[in-house]
Amino acid sequence: MATGALSPKARALVVRRHHILVRISHWLTIPLLVGLILSGISIYWASPVYRHNPDPQSGNFDYFADAGIWICAHVPWLHHYADPADWVYNHSSLGPFMLAYALRFHWLCAYSLMLNGLVYLAGLILGGGWRSLLPRLSDAGGVLQMARYYLGLPYAILAQRGQTHPRFRTKYNPLQRLSYFAVAAGGFLAVATGWAIHKPAQLSWLAAIFGGFDKARVWHFWLMWFFVVFAIPHVVLVIAAGWDTLGSMITGWSKKFACSEVSDHAF
Repeated sequence: MATGALSPKARALVVRRHHILVRISHWLTIPLLVGLILSGISIYWASPVYRHNPDPQSGNFDYFADAGIWICAHVPWLHHYADPADWVYNHSSLGPFMLAYALRFHWLCAYSLMLNGLVYLAGLILGGGWRSLLPRLSDAGGVLQMARYYLGLPYAILAQRGQTHPRFRTKYNPLQRLSYFAVAAGGFLAVATGWAIHKPAQLSWLAAIFGGFDKARVWHFWLMWFFVVFAIPHVVLVIAAGWDTLGSMITGWSKKFACSEVSDHAF
C-alpha cells in the first residue's frame, strides 16, 4: 500500500549542531592558545626545562638553542644569522630577553582561556552538547575502527583505492569523543600545572600532586605539545570533512545528517 511516506534518505534535515557559546569559545581558543604557546616558549628560554651539560665552546645548555645553531649552520641563507642560538625563539615565541612581558602576556591569555573554558562549558550545558562528548565504555571498538581507517587512508589515497568511512549513529564518532574529552582533560591539567608553577609556595599541595615544582613544569611543557599535536590533525580532518563541518562551527547548523541518524544525536 502506497503511504506516500518519504524515505529516511530523502528527509535530510538541517539540525542545530553547536550552541552559540560553544562556537564563540571554540574560535576564541585559537588566538588564546597561540598567545600561550608564544609567550610560554619565551618563558622557557629564561629557564629551559630540559638542559644538557654546557657546550665547551659556546657554553650553551639549551636544546632549542642547539636546534637554532644547527639550522643556521645547515640552511645556506641563514649562515650569517646574527644569533643562531636564539633562532628558534625568534621564530616560535615572543623572542628572548622578554621574560617579564612574556609572563604578563601568558597570564593574560591564561585567565582569558579559563574564562573562555567556562563559557564553553556553559554552552555545552545549555545546548546539551556535553552528552555527545562523554566517552563510553562501548567506544573501544569504534576507536580502533576509526584508527584503522585513518592509518590506512594515506595508503588508500596513494593506491587510488576507495575506503569506506565507518558510520556511527552519533554526533561524534568514538575517536572524536575520546580526542575531544582528552583535550578538555588536558586543558584542565594545563591550568592546574600552571597554577602549581605560578604559586608553588601558596599551592604547594597542588605542585606536590604533579611531583613538585620541577615536574609540574615538565607536565606543563608537554601539555603544550599535546595541544599542538591535537590541533594539526584536527584542522586537516575538518578541512577534509568539507564545508558542513567547518560551517556548522560558524553558523551552528548542519545539514550533513540524515534523519535516521539524528534520532541518536544528543544535541
